[in-house]
Amino acid sequence: DFVFNLAGVNRPKDNSEFMEGNFGFASKLLNTLKKYQNNCPVMLSSSIQATLIDRYGQSDYGKSKLAGEELFFEYGKETNAKVLVYRFPNLFGKWSRSNYNSVIATFCNNIANDLPIQVSDASVQLELVYIDDLVEEMFNCLQGKEHRCRYDGLQPIFDENGKYCCVKTTHKVSLGRIVELLESFKQQPQNLLMTEIGNNSFEKKLYSTYLSYLPKEKIVFDLKMNTDDRGSFTELLKTKTHGQFSVNISKPGVTKGQHWHNTKWELFIVVSGKGLIQQRKIGSDEVLNFEVSGEKIQAVYMLPGYTHNIINLSENENLITIMWANEIFDINCPDTFFEVVE
Repeated sequence: DFVFNLAGVNRPKDNSEFMEGNFGFASKLLNTLKKYQNNCPVMLSSSIQATLIDRYGQSDYGKSKLAGEELFFEYGKETNAKVLVYRFPNLFGKWSRSNYNSVIATFCNNIANDLPIQVSDASVQLELVYIDDLVEEMFNCLQGKEHRCRYDGLQPIFDENGKYCCVKTTHKVSLGRIVELLESFKQQPQNLLMTEIGNNSFEKKLYSTYLSYLPKEKIVFDLKMNTDDRGSFTELLKTKTHGQFSVNISKPGVTKGQHWHNTKWELFIVVSGKGLIQQRKIGSDEVLNFEVSGEKIQAVYMLPGYTHNIINLSENENLITIMWANEIFDINCPDTFFEVVE
């Protein structure tokens, strides 16, 4: 057996309900375990407000959580049961209730749905725990691999002999930065620019959270197709540091390209149809030919200093090519020079 006590009161009609809901329920739970002589491990979901430090000094919620902590620790001494007390900071993640007690949920919901938000002080720092990181720590509890800590004020210090437990990964972010990121997520369908979302980063977790609040009409968005009698070219995705992705559609018999770049380079990946990619080094007569097909997916480098083209060899089928360039196209510095391959 293992008991997770995640129950609690945080928005009562009367402050007296804090103690009744947080301390009172904990007392009832532990008394029930004692009654049936069940000394299984018990986990308590407490709050950083239980430190009663700084802005939490007069928090009735914090006082009730602290009382619950003390009850659990005393229970552990009395029964020799394993006790795990977590002082969670602000939690965030998909489907959290907005306009309740989570600023992340409220900001995500309002910005995704074109509703106003209010920020009194953009410099205020929040310590945040992502729901998936919390759940991972709960599994650690079950396996006896919980992370122990002690507290220096509001700051948890990892300590294998610590009295408390904590989630290994938290994020400290200002309100201003949160709003800045959410606004960039909102603009992505218009500018196609993808925010840097490193592995296990706050940006990655916030983006996933934001998307869970999108209304149905924003789940799909149009891309600008640049069309002519040869086919179409559509930009798909842009990044600040890793170039951009596009898709090119060439009609039967069409040749596209016939240009070269000094520093820009590309990858062409044909995903449907049959085509020929040709490249020739500037100042040379040798032409490099690469037959490509959606039946065998390959990537072909478009080398700097090589003029290149792509030819649809089919008489009745479009040639569809995914293209990646090492930089975002800049109309003021296109680094593109016309020259036929042969």
